[in-house]
Amino acid sequence: MENFNILNEKEIVICAHQGSYSGNIPGNSIVAFDIAIRQGAQMIELDVTKSADGELFVFHPEMERRILKRDIDIRTMSAEKIKNFRVFNGGGGLTNEPIQLLDDVFEHLKGKCYINVDKFADNPCEIMEKVKKHNMVEQIIVKCDPIESILEKIEQTASEVQYLTIINDKYDPFKVHADLMKRTINYVGLEVVFSDDSAPNVSDKFIDTVHSDGKLIWGNAILFDSRYLLAGLHSDDTALGGNPDLGWGWFVDKGFDIIQTDWTRELKMYLKSKAKLHYESVDAN
Repeated sequence: MENFNILNEKEIVICAHQGSYSGNIPGNSIVAFDIAIRQGAQMIELDVTKSADGELFVFHPEMERRILKRDIDIRTMSAEKIKNFRVFNGGGGLTNEPIQLLDDVFEHLKGKCYINVDKFADNPCEIMEKVKKHNMVEQIIVKCDPIESILEKIEQTASEVQYLTIINDKYDPFKVHADLMKRTINYVGLEVVFSDDSAPNVSDKFIDTVHSDGKLIWGNAILFDSRYLLAGLHSDDTALGGNPDLGWGWFVDKGFDIIQTDWTRELKMYLKSKAKLHYESVDAN
């Protein structure tokens, strides 16, 4: 991982959703990111939002009621006011953790892991300024839906950064993939969101097409709301509930390259116990 080119990875990449957090450790915090790396994550996912005066923070937009216990929108507030907040843990208790500045997180994680920047479409130009400021272009993977206006901005200002598109089972995956292959974007793969295994974006034909073109497939084992499935029955819940082969092993057997999880250590232990390496057969040759 020395050059942080995700296309060069030969093992399944474990992405820790907002780091590894539990108890009094909140997600999207430096301590949660450090824990995830120690537990075996090669990538951490984080969310970015912007203050009213233009500062970028690591915070999931529209989560103020849950994370800050306030009916506010930090996007309407100054950076100085946001810096005074402390976030609440999953049990509703107050922590000493602030809302992290993106600058601080980037500098702390520089050279340590891949960083997947979610909510990129909200502030693409500002985020890219930070990526370049910290000289972390090769370490960052930005992610968003294939929105034409955002793709144009990436072509104009961020054509060198690794870009992962997000498609649910309402998209024509072959069309999205073919269109991205033609653009002047450092397109590295697709995050596929689907409700059941019959979705076209997880068909063997589509996955084979993506791999034959040298691109990656990302799957979500996370579940932030049981009403909205991100990968059908294949989830952390299924795996930890007693069926890890259905929960996590399915992604591997289908040829997924990246798995996002809320249970970094457990997923790492499972993959290690099963010798579940995506390029295992290639290495054997």
